[in-house]
Amino acid sequence: MLLVRRFEERTAQAYTEAKIGGYCHLNLGEEATVVGLMAALQERDYLFTNYRDHGYALIRGMDPGRVMAELYGRQDGVSKGWGGSMHLFDTDVRQLGGYGIVGGQLPLATGAALAVSYRDGDEVVMCQMGDGTTNIGAFHESLNMATLWDLPVVFIVVNNQLGMGTTVEMASAEPELYKRASAYRMESARVDGNDVIAVRDAASLAVERARKEQKPYLLETVSGRLRGHSVVDPAAYRSKDEVDAVRAQDPVASLHDKLVSGGVAGVDELAEIDADVARIVKAAVEFAEKSPAPEVSSLFDYTYATPVPNDSRRLPGEALFPAEPGNDSADPLFPVGA
Repeated sequence: MLLVRRFEERTAQAYTEAKIGGYCHLNLGEEATVVGLMAALQERDYLFTNYRDHGYALIRGMDPGRVMAELYGRQDGVSKGWGGSMHLFDTDVRQLGGYGIVGGQLPLATGAALAVSYRDGDEVVMCQMGDGTTNIGAFHESLNMATLWDLPVVFIVVNNQLGMGTTVEMASAEPELYKRASAYRMESARVDGNDVIAVRDAASLAVERARKEQKPYLLETVSGRLRGHSVVDPAAYRSKDEVDAVRAQDPVASLHDKLVSGGVAGVDELAEIDADVARIVKAAVEFAEKSPAPEVSSLFDYTYATPVPNDSRRLPGEALFPAEPGNDSADPLFPVGA
């Protein structure tokens, strides 16, 4: 949980320094949910997430340096710098994305579960999403098919109580989102997303049920996010009292206090863990900053998985058609005689 916290804090800093660009969404406040969910998966299982994916990538086993390099848009990133914050992907740890389209990962995760079922595998697919995704058509279509076809997929709704700036109560006629599974005769549960042990236990039950019974499951975790929807969101839609209430439930601070009061770990021991994590994050940043940026000539290398005839590799400002000998037309898009 400390690794996720410190990595995300450093990511936010790098964004303000203009070292990270594009969209960037942090797991600050959701560390217990992230770690609890990942603890329930086995190495052979598959994971699909939405765009708030940094913490999942780290705990799933991606190298922190390569994750940070991806955020920096560098060649040594997990997606060679082309994916960025929202598209962390690594087949070695079976994390199959990071998806920027709300709900876009659900049909793909359902298809992956169908593939597992088709070949009689014992892997489980976990599909994470935000609370706002439950209002998307793909959510209902995917849950319906998963039940009809008895697919080993666990759908996770990370309910941080805000769909961007809109509260769940204002956007969902049924704000207890786990209850939506009943429309598809799917088992479901709701758990405190600030309690890492509770999340682990609930997710483990869901995963093992999917594995043994080949049945889908919907698990809702409820927590709060400590920052805005993205790093550029000032979260002005929340009052000071609302912000203070979320901070009072900080899962990292809460676990720290429980470990100390329960005699599991001492303050000095936990401080040492924090220092170790700080060194890991510092090394990740140094790795990212030393990694080269992708060459402009490689811009189109991953447009298609296999060669496609006549695919355009024209860079901005280049002529649409080759210039004819002796033709110095000023308009590269419409050269004379084209």
